[in-house]
Amino acid sequence: MRVTVVVPTYNEAGNIERLCREVRQSVPDANILIVDDASPDGTGQLAEQIGHELGRIRVLRRPTKAGLGAAYRAGLRTAIDDGAEICVQMDADLSHDPKVLPALIANTENGADLAIGSRYVPGGLTENWPRRRRALSRWGNRYAAGVLGLAVNDATAGYRAYRTDALERMKFDTVAAEGYGFQVEMTYRLVRIGGKVVEFPITFRDRTAGTSKMSGGIVREALVIVIKLWVDDFGGRRRRRAKGG
Repeated sequence: MRVTVVVPTYNEAGNIERLCREVRQSVPDANILIVDDASPDGTGQLAEQIGHELGRIRVLRRPTKAGLGAAYRAGLRTAIDDGAEICVQMDADLSHDPKVLPALIANTENGADLAIGSRYVPGGLTENWPRRRRALSRWGNRYAAGVLGLAVNDATAGYRAYRTDALERMKFDTVAAEGYGFQVEMTYRLVRIGGKVVEFPITFRDRTAGTSKMSGGIVREALVIVIKLWVDDFGGRRRRRAKGG
């Protein structure tokens, strides 16, 4: 199946060359789509230079920094229009190990609509995180799963692969959230259309180069999105209860 790895970037010049080389080594036949939000450090230009050497690397340039969700919506749409059958999401900061890509892709090839590289299933780990951040992430995922009825341990995970037919059925273009909220809403929509979700353990390593994009606003947005989705699905919950589901 044709695979495109979609990587949003903003000021990732210190990571982008290593990322592209490791992705190409791990999945030689995959396309790489870099979605760059006008990085002032030249990330987009550097990715294009690497693309001339390695091949099958495309840089989608956006005029300004407009958020993770917007970058993924643009990247996923471009990948699908170019013929991708599986779209992989991963971060540019090397927190997601490219060596995991074959397993992530294999799960979708073997029937999963969404395969999640999960920190919170047995065997999953986070490294170099302070205790407070680890607790916030863990309990945020439990909160999302409990409120929305998701049988998913890591709904905020950014390392994931989708079958593109599932992305179209869940109307991913209309997901408005950004940050962690984007990942939660994407997971929620996939579950609500009856998609199959598979989680398998990964080791998440915090970035060693560049600056984290994490902020209090991103966390707050995710909490608000969960409540909004719960309210919006009031009628759906009633119908499912009436059907015994």
